[in-house]
Amino acid sequence: MPQRPRRAAADDTQAIPPGSRPQYAPSQQSGDFDQGYGPDRTQQLPTGRPAPPPAGGRPPQRPGGGQPPRPPRPPRRRRGRARKWIAGILVVLLLWIGAILWAANSAWKSVEKVDAIPTDNRPAEGKGTNVLLVGSDSREGLSGEERKELGTGSAAGRRTDSIMVLHMPESGDPTLVSLPRDSLVQVPGRGESRINAAYARGGPKLLTQTVEQETGLRIERYMEIGFGGFASVVDAVGGVEMCLDKPMKDEKAHIDLPAGCQELDGKNALGYVRARYSDPRGDLGRAERQREFLGALTKKMASPQNVLNPWKLRNMGVEGAQGVAVDQEQSPWNAFRILMALRKVSGGSGQSIQVPIDESRTGNYVFWDEPKAKALFNALNNDQSPNVQP
Repeated sequence: MPQRPRRAAADDTQAIPPGSRPQYAPSQQSGDFDQGYGPDRTQQLPTGRPAPPPAGGRPPQRPGGGQPPRPPRPPRRRRGRARKWIAGILVVLLLWIGAILWAANSAWKSVEKVDAIPTDNRPAEGKGTNVLLVGSDSREGLSGEERKELGTGSAAGRRTDSIMVLHMPESGDPTLVSLPRDSLVQVPGRGESRINAAYARGGPKLLTQTVEQETGLRIERYMEIGFGGFASVVDAVGGVEMCLDKPMKDEKAHIDLPAGCQELDGKNALGYVRARYSDPRGDLGRAERQREFLGALTKKMASPQNVLNPWKLRNMGVEGAQGVAVDQEQSPWNAFRILMALRKVSGGSGQSIQVPIDESRTGNYVFWDEPKAKALFNALNNDQSPNVQP
């Protein structure tokens, strides 16, 4: 087959006039420019992205030297969890405090407020705080069935079965002093009589006046509890353990207790602190048992399982509020301080004594040893530890 004559090639060295060089569009198949034509890629403007570090080399240095700043680390999960735990604990603590206040307020509303603090002819104010504690035979709040069960009888009115003065010093340990109810004293406006007659004739205020006159102590607080409240408190705390050296049987107090350590419920506890006919020491022996039991009771009342449990605290307070009375200026905080002072006495940090008695004088009354009693009350009035032995 005859060959077509070859076309002569243009001289590569021949200059091409400016503007006559042909332009080529990128290839639609390859997406690139024809080889040798198109814009010079090495002259493209930077895109703003930093150039990658050279392989195996160090990252580029910042102007002026130094490493580039590291990006901030995300917050640790541990910190977040700790904050949640703390917030949860605070919420629980606030709820618990609120429940405690609710329980205390519920109980305090049920407590009777009485006019018990005199306003004139009073002793000079001494050091510390003196509280008059009274256990009465009030049957208030008890039904006929409850009176029969507790053996309290159905007598009307109120009489004092126990009279004590609690001295809380400004610093130091408290002292609890029993004043036997058969003590012969001068009742203001009524003449010579037993000290418990002051309560029967003139109520809490006359009793407070009598105690102030006989002791020379200024009474700032008054607390009273009746039969029903006493038994209810004992049952509310789950009973109180007492250790008896010998069996104790008293028909009038409705108790028959064996010797040894035992848990006394409300009924037996009430009989234990009331009994005197079965005690050879009579009213003096009863006053000693009352101080002993009061210390054991307040110690259990102030225990963490009762005070820190809002439901137990409310139950203890509401149940015990039957027959409980305080002076009109009394506050829940003052009542708590009294409870803590009694707890200290029961724990051995304070003294539990009886007013000194003149054993040489006998009869139907209890006679104080005047010189020793005066020394005792003078010591308390000056916040001094009483060294007088009854």
